[in-house]
Amino acid sequence: MADVIEDIEGIDDDQIEESLLDDCSAAVVASPEVAPGLYEHFKFVADKGQTLLRVDKFLVARMEGATRNRIQLAAEAGCIWVNGNPVKSNYRVKPFDLVQIVMDRPRRETDIIPQDIPLNIVYEDADLLVVNKPAGMVVHPGHGNYTGTLLNAIAYHLRDEQHFDPSDPRLGLVHRIDKDTSGLLVIAKTPEAKSHLGLQFYHHTTKRCYQAVVWGQFQEEEGTVVGNIGRSPKDRLQMTVFPDGTQGKYALTHYRVLERLGYVTLVECRLETGRTHQIRVHMKHIGHTLFNDARYGGHEILKGTTFTKYKQFVQNCFAICPRQALHAKTLGFVHPRTGEELFFDSEMPEDMRQLVERWRIYASTKELE
Repeated sequence: MADVIEDIEGIDDDQIEESLLDDCSAAVVASPEVAPGLYEHFKFVADKGQTLLRVDKFLVARMEGATRNRIQLAAEAGCIWVNGNPVKSNYRVKPFDLVQIVMDRPRRETDIIPQDIPLNIVYEDADLLVVNKPAGMVVHPGHGNYTGTLLNAIAYHLRDEQHFDPSDPRLGLVHRIDKDTSGLLVIAKTPEAKSHLGLQFYHHTTKRCYQAVVWGQFQEEEGTVVGNIGRSPKDRLQMTVFPDGTQGKYALTHYRVLERLGYVTLVECRLETGRTHQIRVHMKHIGHTLFNDARYGGHEILKGTTFTKYKQFVQNCFAICPRQALHAKTLGFVHPRTGEELFFDSEMPEDMRQLVERWRIYASTKELE
């Protein structure tokens, strides 16, 4: 499911989960918190005459515009609950069952207001557009950020397109990246484009590479991190790795060293799955927390010396790049209408470029322990 906070990485999918029920228009209740970090979006109670019926068929019959495939995807994502517990799509509903569709953030309560905010548009056609999001911009309104978001900017950019309604969940964002992560995102202009692109993200056929500056030196040149990712039981604002696979969702990240910079390393990370904070969590799990990633402890000096000058150098680096040093550099997918394979690349943003240059100079002039 989409993250309870405003920032999400990959699809979080690492993000198809929020769009799984995009076509639903059933009557909804408020968004009460049904469990820590989970909110009810839809609720149905089976009547006393209900015959045994698969929950996917039960919901399709009650939600105008919903498809069985989307309901099944929602169940796989853990969004379908019966009597307080997540169920699979083959669960059979019986009389008086309470069926809920839950997400890990409240249902949006406000329309999306078009705002004249500059966009760095990399590509655009009648079906979609690709933008290069700057760090610091929230992708989607919510949780105190109802204006100034990427979707507000897109609503303004497409204000003259007759068939684009920014409040229509069948359109718009296909995936997300964290607020303080920069880089490439694809936005759908039509329901058909969003459905097609969403399935590509769900089946992990998109091509996504990130660049990150992480703490520490790698012994190897490349590697792979495999480990289920789920919400931390100790801190609900963090995700964590569950190595035994009993909790969380399967996640796989490939990494490759691009440049060794003394006490930090510039790496490329390639996602095969898209879980919430996947790169940030996997890198921390192997002992290489992202530089200046405050949520996961990267805003502390994790490697290096105890000398005052070194501490000041690192503090200056934190000031140069005042966010986690992570950039969604490339994005590849199949065009939903033409079938053409599209691939986009982006330059490292200026704050990260300066950060890398500072560490490059430091590593070349200082004797490292």
